[in-house]
Amino acid sequence: MLLQPAQRTKLDPSDDTEFYAIPRFVTHVDEGFIDQLTNLYRERLQPHTRIFDMMSSWVSHLPEEMEFAHVEGHGLNEAELAKNPRLDRFFVQNLNENPRFPLPDESFDAVLNAVSIQYLQHPEIVFGEIHRILKPGGVVIISFSNRMFYQKAIQAWRDGTDRSRLQLVKGYFNAVEGFTQPEAIARQSDAPSFLQLLGIGGGDPFYAVIAYRR
Repeated sequence: MLLQPAQRTKLDPSDDTEFYAIPRFVTHVDEGFIDQLTNLYRERLQPHTRIFDMMSSWVSHLPEEMEFAHVEGHGLNEAELAKNPRLDRFFVQNLNENPRFPLPDESFDAVLNAVSIQYLQHPEIVFGEIHRILKPGGVVIISFSNRMFYQKAIQAWRDGTDRSRLQLVKGYFNAVEGFTQPEAIARQSDAPSFLQLLGIGGGDPFYAVIAYRR
């Protein structure tokens, strides 16, 4: 078993749908993280392809200059998703209650998840669904930092370190047959020099795990 039952638990066990019912029109990571994520998308995504942006919100990190055939969004707040300018279509669904996507087999060229992977309680099922909807050769990009809604992150994530979280996400891929060996990226955001001199840490660290459907 990838995760023990206790590792899937949250400090706040209330319905996630209620927690996310009020729109949060804020960014959850800093500009340095966002720039690195957009550049990663620019490197790994192909124009005129079909994208599934899983656990999305009102902000798109897709490169503005890239056009895609279709961008499907998913999340827990309809108002946030409706404000996302890059989504051609979206649906609202609590993946911790129903981890099955209402999407056809092999219908997307890329699946993206930004700073939300820490909330999944059944990741092995969700990653099985990711594999199902990906076309052969399709890419998955999971990105995260060290920020979270602590009370809604699973125990395995809360109790982990940055390094162990990278290994955890790699384990999510490895739990499903048919993905390539996951590639991990870990970068520390640059901080303005005067902050470094004051002993204040840099920006949000940037982590990503990438794999392809074989």
